[in-house]
Amino acid sequence: MKEKKLIIGAHTSASGGAPNALLEGEEIGATTIQLFTSNQKQWKGRNITDKEVDLWFKTLKETGLEQIMSHDSYLINLGAPNPEMLEKSRKGFKDEIERALKFKLSYVNFHPGAALKEDPQKCLDTIVESVLECESLVADTDLTLLYEATAGQGSTLGYTFEQLGYMVKNTAPKVPVGVCIDTCHIFAAGYDIRTPEAWDNTLKEFDKHVGLKYLRAFHVNDSLKPLGSRVDRHAPLGKGEIGMECFKYLVQNPKTRHLPMYLETPDGPPLWKEEIKLLKKFYKEAKN
Repeated sequence: MKEKKLIIGAHTSASGGAPNALLEGEEIGATTIQLFTSNQKQWKGRNITDKEVDLWFKTLKETGLEQIMSHDSYLINLGAPNPEMLEKSRKGFKDEIERALKFKLSYVNFHPGAALKEDPQKCLDTIVESVLECESLVADTDLTLLYEATAGQGSTLGYTFEQLGYMVKNTAPKVPVGVCIDTCHIFAAGYDIRTPEAWDNTLKEFDKHVGLKYLRAFHVNDSLKPLGSRVDRHAPLGKGEIGMECFKYLVQNPKTRHLPMYLETPDGPPLWKEEIKLLKKFYKEAKN
């Protein structure tokens, strides 16, 4: 029987072409990666050439990476109250999905949206409508769209499991969706994950409001800011307010250890290499 491995990586750089993100992943000892398929700070999406696609699949085979995830543009707000901004966001999101499909990615991860000065419930319903518009695009594909749990900074939504559950339950019947939990974000949003007991309680809450079957991935980050701060500031693993017990739990607990995990900690590849090594060590120490 083939030994299972930890699906762990980081958000690597696609500068010079998407295949380079795979190579950086291999360099840091990753088994997966997250990447931007286009400039995350520009509305105009990047054209993907056939040559780049061919090189992508060649590099993917050589590196052996799997469960690759893209992160959509930071400009996109699928709950935008302004009609013009909403139209641009929906087009940008669909463009991201089309690029992800060219590379046959497993996931597109996205921040649900921000209410700005509008009613949060109206924003949630607009996000649901935006995601449902993508039904025909993702039909009969292996791509899953992941709502990212947010820190609740400003007017961003998706920081409570109730909000995530509402969006998931109103889109899941028609669109393949799930949730990516960012450890820094949910901690900043008020969910304690510093101890195994705290994690158990948080997962029970998630199961109650969203459903564990929809938990599909993790962003693995410590937090510079305290529990419930609603401020999104990532820290190296074990060097923030959360602490290392949290991450040991993630890679050892049967409910979470099989899910793909993506580092977004500061300092880049040199740090990621060490953190991946450490998490793999914790993973191997667990009882199978």
